[in-house]
Amino acid sequence: MEFSDKELIEQFISGSDYAFNLLAKKYQPKIYWHARRMLGNHDDADELMQEVLLVIYNKLNSFRFDSNLSTWIYKITSTRAINFIKRKNVKRFLRISDSKELLDGQNLHAAKDIIKNIEDKEKIDLINHQLQKLPVKQREVFILRNFEGLSYDEINKITGQSVGALKANYFHALKKITGLIDEQ
Repeated sequence: MEFSDKELIEQFISGSDYAFNLLAKKYQPKIYWHARRMLGNHDDADELMQEVLLVIYNKLNSFRFDSNLSTWIYKITSTRAINFIKRKNVKRFLRISDSKELLDGQNLHAAKDIIKNIEDKEKIDLINHQLQKLPVKQREVFILRNFEGLSYDEINKITGQSVGALKANYFHALKKITGLIDEQ
């Protein structure tokens, strides 16, 4: 017998860890792939997925059914991914600011050569790579719209951005990704 999300949440709140395990099993792939697309690599996505599952476990009793459970989970995942990116950028800035590797022209040329040699990869790998070059808000809207198949109204509930702002971010993301792919 398959239980609805609401039934599983009610069972979990009543003390059933098995019910949570069923929810985790259902949403774990969605959390992972959303995190992977936002963060760009397996290790960070896996770490974030574990963090999100822990947050869900600790806060599921506060879920109010004002939206779909998936919307709530995407919101948690997006928020955590954005915070993760901010933390990582701060660490990278602190690491790079004292490093003379940045000034070494050979490293820059090697990075450009690596990008040129990606030609044989699948298109989805190229898009995922290019996603990392987008501003976070554009990346988030592009991922939620294209990979998760969410409507602008659903994305609005996750991000809190107006539908107009979401459409603008999506348009700019699409234009940039298309341009970056054409450059390849």
